[in-house]
Amino acid sequence: MGFSIVEEDWCSDSGRTSKTIHMKIGYVCTNFNNSLFTLKAVETLFSNPGYAYEVVVVDNNSGEDDVALLKRLNERWPKVEIIYCDSNLGYFRGLNVGIQALRERHRDVEWIIVGNNDLEFPTDFSAKLAHALPRLRECPVVSPDVVTVEGEHQNPHVISSISPMREIFYDLYYSNYLVGLLIQRLARLFPGLSERRDEEQWRIARFIYQGHGSCYLLGPRFFEVFRDLWAPTFLMSEEFFLSKQLSDKGFKVYYEPAITVIHHWHGSLAKVASRQRWGFAREAHREYRKYVRWF
Repeated sequence: MGFSIVEEDWCSDSGRTSKTIHMKIGYVCTNFNNSLFTLKAVETLFSNPGYAYEVVVVDNNSGEDDVALLKRLNERWPKVEIIYCDSNLGYFRGLNVGIQALRERHRDVEWIIVGNNDLEFPTDFSAKLAHALPRLRECPVVSPDVVTVEGEHQNPHVISSISPMREIFYDLYYSNYLVGLLIQRLARLFPGLSERRDEEQWRIARFIYQGHGSCYLLGPRFFEVFRDLWAPTFLMSEEFFLSKQLSDKGFKVYYEPAITVIHHWHGSLAKVASRQRWGFAREAHREYRKYVRWF
């Protein structure tokens, strides 16, 4: 059965009333050769007091040392379900395996956190989610305030659209690996040419075009319409594919700055070679170009 909490009703102008709801929070993440991040994510989520949690970790065929760390995690928290895959399924495809398992075994979970394993959850994460529920009930997907360990806000990822000039740069970047390296170097030398300003508006709650792909909250409304995440690629560009999945049914991602997660940026891909990451991104960009054209 769900866990009882008291939630304030934000809809009353004359004063806040209280009502009791039942809530259990799920968390699904993928793991690949970086199990220490997974241990930290689970530990910080379970450190949120007063709530019940169900966690599924999908291991994308990690090496022996990282599998051993996951088994240690299971010894500490036996209720965490770990799915050991025989091959690397990728990001959203791996998440879908975990989502299906969690929903089959724990039908009382309404809100599921999905995303990277390189996250940390502040001790007020669950309380802030519960507090925001009245205004999030009809939102299939909520994108939280994603903050790097250095304090950089990564959301809202894209508020409304991507400019044609940036689309041209994307095509150049993915045309050739060496060209991509040159563009990366130029971007570091002249950050004003490549930086977007969307993240500077991190304090404003709103519907957005794309939320940062490291973390999403899937609510009951999502599962009324969808079974799982659209996953046409192995890795990268998940922000776009989720936004298109939603928009095809008349929805948008909602950005909620009151809910915060800490992100060890690139931690989830630290052991993937840069050229391989670029190759994954190029394949995702080719899929992206089937739906978005700047010309």
